[in-house]
Amino acid sequence: MARSLRPLGARPVAGSLAVLLLVLAACGAAPTTGAGGPPPSLDGCDVFPADHYWNARVDALPVHPLSDAFVQTIGRDRAVHPDFGSGLWEGAPIGIPYTVVGAGQERVPVTFWWPDESDRGPYPVPPDAPVEGAPPGDVADGGDRHVLVVDESDCLLYELYAAERQPDGSWEAGSGAVFDLEGYDLRPDGWTSADAAGLPILPGLVRYDEVAAGEIRHAIRFTAPQTRAAHVWPARHHASDLTDERYPPMGQRFRLRADFDASGFSPEARVVVEALKRYGMVLADNGSAWYLSGAPDDRWDDDALRDLKQLRGSDFEAVDVSALMIDPDSARVKVP
Repeated sequence: MARSLRPLGARPVAGSLAVLLLVLAACGAAPTTGAGGPPPSLDGCDVFPADHYWNARVDALPVHPLSDAFVQTIGRDRAVHPDFGSGLWEGAPIGIPYTVVGAGQERVPVTFWWPDESDRGPYPVPPDAPVEGAPPGDVADGGDRHVLVVDESDCLLYELYAAERQPDGSWEAGSGAVFDLEGYDLRPDGWTSADAAGLPILPGLVRYDEVAAGEIRHAIRFTAPQTRAAHVWPARHHASDLTDERYPPMGQRFRLRADFDASGFSPEARVVVEALKRYGMVLADNGSAWYLSGAPDDRWDDDALRDLKQLRGSDFEAVDVSALMIDPDSARVKVP
């Protein structure tokens, strides 16, 4: 669950980077659906194929018939908040961190609270793996305490929820999931992951390197205060007892309206805005309204990210993604 609203600090960004981002963000493209180009990559691994759900463009898909109701319950007047940045908040980096390891990383056992819905270990989690919400080198109580690990040797993604390192070097976690970054497999329907929607977290994070390159080529993870006791493809799990259909189901895709004018935004914020128009965002957990997930990085210019807080719930619309689905048990999408 996202933490409560907090101030963003200020860090300067190089002028050349800002100019490059301004040029790249200004280059629009015709609306389309399906694969939007080469997939995002991380340390030599594609973060899922180009025709994977997370990497599908949704700017030409129809508006969901319950869009207005969904936006209203999340908060039409609530501001978007980038839940990532530079520096520290309460001693911990701001955002959901991840780490990349190689073939030589020792695998350690993990004990789960919910073993029936978790992928068995051992997991290649280093002893100093960053834990969401915890100061470096510490595993603090409270918060979601996600641990995300990419093994670059086989392009597998390991994710833990409520992770805590034990004195003997093993880990304890609420739940855990392993994803093949080269495939389309979904978890069994009804299973959680390290996220409430049963989806991977890493592919929905805003990463500094993507913004610096001028383009985000995937949907963005976000949270909402109240969700329905239902989930829609490709989500596999929900965490609510609310049944009124005005509440959005877990996994619901949203996008920023095409006519939103971000011409006065910082170059960095405009890259995020363009991604929200093209790829949208996926409701993945219960938390603060319109909180966008990203990875912490000391290179973030928090003043530039602050422009995203000018976005309001009323600037978004829910998307009907049913036309993308090939198989309800696969994340592969139809490509025009």
